[in-house]
Order: sequence, then C-alpha cells, then structure tokens
Amino acid sequence: MPALLFPHGYADSVLAIDYARLHDMGIRGLIFDIDNTLVPHGGDATAEVEALFRRLHAQGFRTLLLSNNSEARIRHFNRHIGTRYIHNARKPSPAAYIKAVETLGLDKSEVVVIGDQLFTDVLGAGRSGLKSILVRYIGHERKEWKGWRRMAERIVLAVYALLPPSRHRLSSALQPR
Repeated sequence: MPALLFPHGYADSVLAIDYARLHDMGIRGLIFDIDNTLVPHGGDATAEVEALFRRLHAQGFRTLLLSNNSEARIRHFNRHIGTRYIHNARKPSPAAYIKAVETLGLDKSEVVVIGDQLFTDVLGAGRSGLKSILVRYIGHERKEWKGWRRMAERIVLAVYALLPPSRHRLSSALQPR
C-alpha cells in the first residue's frame, strides 16, 4: 500500500507542469481534482484556470474534472471551461477513476491524475493503475493544513523525498525546459 501513496511526480501548482513534455511522453488525458488543486476550496474557476484548460485543449489533451463534490458545484465551476466531469466520485474508490478513463476514451497508460491529496487523488490513481502528479495544496490565505490526513501526508512526503526517483516516474515533465 505505501507505494500507492507515492505520486509519479510533484509540482508546486498545475501551472508549473510542463504539459508539452507530458504530451511528448504519450500522455493524452488529464484528470483534475478541483478544490485545493485548481482553486481554493469552494472557489470559482479563475481566468488563469480557464486559460490553462483552453491551452490544454488546443494542445490536444482530453480533460476531465473528477471530484467528490456535488454536480451543482462542478457544473458551476465548469461553466466557462466546458470539460467533461464526474461528480460524487467517492475518491479514492477506483470505480470513478476507471469511469473517467473510459469517458476520455483513452488507455490507462495515456492518462495522468493531478490532485492535491495523497489519500484521495494519488491513492485512487494508484489503486486504478494510473499515474499521478501531486500538486501543492492551495489554501485560503492564513489557512493551514489541518486534520490527520494532512499530517499523515507530511510524513509520507518526507519518506517520498528520501527515495531516489525511479525510471518510470514523470519528474522530468514537471520541470520547465
């Protein structure tokens, strides 16, 4: 189980990922978490996030929002992005991840999950046989990580940082060219 908690890459934000390099590596589908990954929890899509999705679609990526949120929340967030989505995903259950890959019409090897939580986004991706990129948690100003999951994530990330990157990881896609 611990290996399932290790992401294939880590980035400061969704904007720090070299998507062109991911595309060169054969990645064609991107599954995004919303809250604390793209925007602070409960936030609206920003002009920056909307521009990111326009660029990704222009590059030929298929995208999907995968969230434990309600359909109303995701539909509102997605109104200017216009991508596919799955609501009430029950992450980290593999069922929604598998459904997401099927919805994208791609093979698992062509898809990466991008999210801010080890125990939902990364674990669910790992349990589903998908690659994952963990991004730094986006919190509201002056709001700190709280709860046992965030504390446990710090421990897992400390162990992850001590391990040498393996050949099959995506770390090269996370650094600017």
